[in-house]
Amino acid sequence: MIQSRVWRYAMLGFVLAGPAAAQVVWDTKNISPPPPTFVPSAPVRKDMWPRLDQGAVLCKTEADLGLLAAARRGEQVSRPNCRVIRAPTAIQIVRRAAPGRTEVSLTDQDGQSGWTDAWLPDRAVPTSGPATVVK
Repeated sequence: MIQSRVWRYAMLGFVLAGPAAAQVVWDTKNISPPPPTFVPSAPVRKDMWPRLDQGAVLCKTEADLGLLAAARRGEQVSRPNCRVIRAPTAIQIVRRAAPGRTEVSLTDQDGQSGWTDAWLPDRAVPTSGPATVVK
């Protein structure tokens, strides 16, 4: 009776060790595929500043920007005349009415102007350099 119990524990150990050994083999560098890399859809020039990045909203008037803000809050308002920027677009800042209200002029499209709620700092945000460690 004691011998059959030892035999069962030995078989259980072999059964459980099989999947763990297979996992070690598949996690090696030469067998597992490399992780996917991020490829941006449009190359962004570092000298293009200020700019509206992909996903920013450009509204025709300041009133349309107010309607967009109301719609985002869930209020029932008429549809604002706004469009989503699909690729990084160079702009010129015309004036700032508030932190979330900036009038801009698109430099690529014959000076077409509009209003945006995108965050546009006065200077370009550094894209590379030493990392900042917060303690």
